[in-house]
Amino acid sequence: MKNYPVSFLASALVCGLTVLASPSALAGKTLDQIKQRGQVVCGVNTGLAGFSAADSNGNWSGLDVDVCKAVAAAVLSDPSKVKYVPLNAQQRFTALQSGEVDVLSRNTTFTLSRDASLGLQATAVTYYDGQGFMVPVKSKIKSPQQLKNQTVCVQSGTTTEKNLTDFSKANKLNIKPVVFEKLEAANGAYFAGRCVAYTTDASGLASIRNKEAKNPAEHVILSELISKEPLGPMVRRGDDEWQAIVKWVIFGLVEAEEYGVTQANLEALKATSEDPVVGRLLGSKEDTGKHLGLDKEWLARALKATGNYGEMFERNVGPKSALALPRGSNNQWNKGGLMYAYPVR
Repeated sequence: MKNYPVSFLASALVCGLTVLASPSALAGKTLDQIKQRGQVVCGVNTGLAGFSAADSNGNWSGLDVDVCKAVAAAVLSDPSKVKYVPLNAQQRFTALQSGEVDVLSRNTTFTLSRDASLGLQATAVTYYDGQGFMVPVKSKIKSPQQLKNQTVCVQSGTTTEKNLTDFSKANKLNIKPVVFEKLEAANGAYFAGRCVAYTTDASGLASIRNKEAKNPAEHVILSELISKEPLGPMVRRGDDEWQAIVKWVIFGLVEAEEYGVTQANLEALKATSEDPVVGRLLGSKEDTGKHLGLDKEWLARALKATGNYGEMFERNVGPKSALALPRGSNNQWNKGGLMYAYPVR
């Protein structure tokens, strides 16, 4: 082994530490492409009220849509610079893998196989859900255990279909799945009476009941859930910088709620707050954007576009929305829920 002078080794160590501690992040190829095209291309559901649905004028809204708007505001300074690509369950992963979309924000469950074998990467959970069942009130069914030998409508290419099979086998229920490729077909079949029950995420059932049922009061969503369904955006594997941006936009929206930063008060807090955390969130005391290849106002713009996570939840799916879903597991960690953001610092 060659003997180097102590001064040389010390200089090399300093240089190495300087590289490791470099405050600026590379932009990443996906962000470069987004800036060049001037749009974030976002894969969304073909129509799931409260999460991603377009009105008659083509205007998109929902919790998943708000994530896309927040990301666009953070990276392009404009929440309207989003191209929404509606995708069904079979199309969604291929569209992301092929580069057709930059981010998949489409009520998608994080699972081991999806995170580890599809060339995709999970970001952060935006909605903690579970698989449930909807039945007509007149059926008098109170529990999934009463579905023995019954037909259940389900969409193919989903964790829902696999969970239904597992649940049926584990409980020896011999449930008869009636499988449909498209959500619209599954909806139509259930409300036409082709199936005794309909199964998907509980939030999805609430959306479908509200939008599709002639009389929503005639259908009940059973309280018992049969799975864990942590939903959130996914990105392609191989671009760590882009994955970090999407993940930290979500964490920033969640932490902003925890510290009382809202769409309405953020400008005042930016000017007056002495709270170090608020200063980091809004870029008034510390520049966190440099670690993401963004400027210091990245999160303030996202919050201005959509409000914090709690505001997004209430507006799209909460008790005062058309879906009227309880906050439940999606409440902040210090209020009995599971929403726990990594610290923005």
